[in-house]
Amino acid sequence: MATKSNIFYTSGTCSQAILTEIEGDTIVRVQFVGGCSGNTQGVAALVAGMKISDAIQKLKGIDCAGRGTSCPDQLAKALEKISNEK
Repeated sequence: MATKSNIFYTSGTCSQAILTEIEGDTIVRVQFVGGCSGNTQGVAALVAGMKISDAIQKLKGIDCAGRGTSCPDQLAKALEKISNEK
């Protein structure tokens, strides 16, 4: 199965974009452009190898400093978009 690369431009967070590599329904790799380096690297490492639906369930709705979203929440939105395009 081929790996598909995607870019998602974030809104309301310190990161500007999220790059993802997806194979089937599994997250292969995530890279945040901008944001809190340690936190975004940690989130990226934790979701690698995870099913898209599981990551969405865990990350959706996480808030950062009352912004109504966060880098993990934006990743969930990116993954929902990818999932809906299938």
